[in-house]
Amino acid sequence: MKATRSTGRAIIDCDVHPYPKSVDEIRSYMQEPWKSRYRGSGRGFFDNPVHGMRLDATPPNGGGAGTDPDFVREQLLKPFGHEYAVLMPRAFCNLLPDPDYATAIAAAYNEWLADTWLGKHNADGVFKGSITIAHQDPHAAAREIERWAGHPHFVQVMTDSGARAPFGQRQYYPIYEACEKHGLPFAIHPGTDGMGINVQPSPGYPTHYIEWHTCLSLAFQAHLVSFLTEGVFERFPGFKIVLVEGGVSWLPGLMWRLDQEYKALRYEVPWMTKRPSEYLRDHVRISSQPLERPDDDGHLLQMLTMMDAEHILMFASDYPHWDFDSPKHAFPKLPDAMARRIFYENAKEFYKL
Repeated sequence: MKATRSTGRAIIDCDVHPYPKSVDEIRSYMQEPWKSRYRGSGRGFFDNPVHGMRLDATPPNGGGAGTDPDFVREQLLKPFGHEYAVLMPRAFCNLLPDPDYATAIAAAYNEWLADTWLGKHNADGVFKGSITIAHQDPHAAAREIERWAGHPHFVQVMTDSGARAPFGQRQYYPIYEACEKHGLPFAIHPGTDGMGINVQPSPGYPTHYIEWHTCLSLAFQAHLVSFLTEGVFERFPGFKIVLVEGGVSWLPGLMWRLDQEYKALRYEVPWMTKRPSEYLRDHVRISSQPLERPDDDGHLLQMLTMMDAEHILMFASDYPHWDFDSPKHAFPKLPDAMARRIFYENAKEFYKL
């Protein structure tokens, strides 16, 4: 492997994807009837048709990208100076119509992650994990959170942005109650929007992958507005969310629009005690990948200032995916204080690391 020079700063990477070596690895953690039924899962028909990779993450000893913890250490963590990597498995269980089957897959992924990446391959504690849930059954999801909440290396709960309803709605409250109880942020990751039972956030189904991938941020915007206007952060004052891999630059304009609407329509949402944008620093974090890069880096720096990136943005590489963002190249030159917070301090505080 070609060595990569460190960025010169400690890094907490908030989006690293581990994968099982085979379907059988997950199946071994399942009971019947789910064990015989499980054949693995994917997100469906929107898939990258080109697969040009910024980084060849194939382990030298074989296996798919993201399947070898030791190689992830050698290729990603050591060269760039990672102190922690927050792992986000891709179970894709949130698209399934059978909530019991979906919950069984989520549970198997959690057991697999705890035994492997967070267990036998984690003597130094550099890997931190996400509790996968199936939001189709919020009560079962809350029980799964309770099951793993005391684990020393699970630092958040995760689900897909694909859903049948915006996440601020009250049917999801058992999940948020469990997250708040145990101090676990709720992470939302794209991947099943418009798949299975989930609603596509655009007016209809896109024609091409480039269209689908570009518009993934639409679901994140809808979920965030729902959280705010439904009063979730007032009902659960200790509850926090992190929006992962949903883009960044849409946030300032969305908050300006929502703040403006709130001035005229606050009567409709009396539980909101302050402007929508004022909830962000206490309750919301956003990961940096994919970070939109305009031709003029000065415009990006202005946008980062507008969105209060120094306090709410956290670095993510999306390793080992095709659009991996290297810590050395993801950003233009940042002010030192902003860089420290984005690459390290925001995540350290948010996850209590």
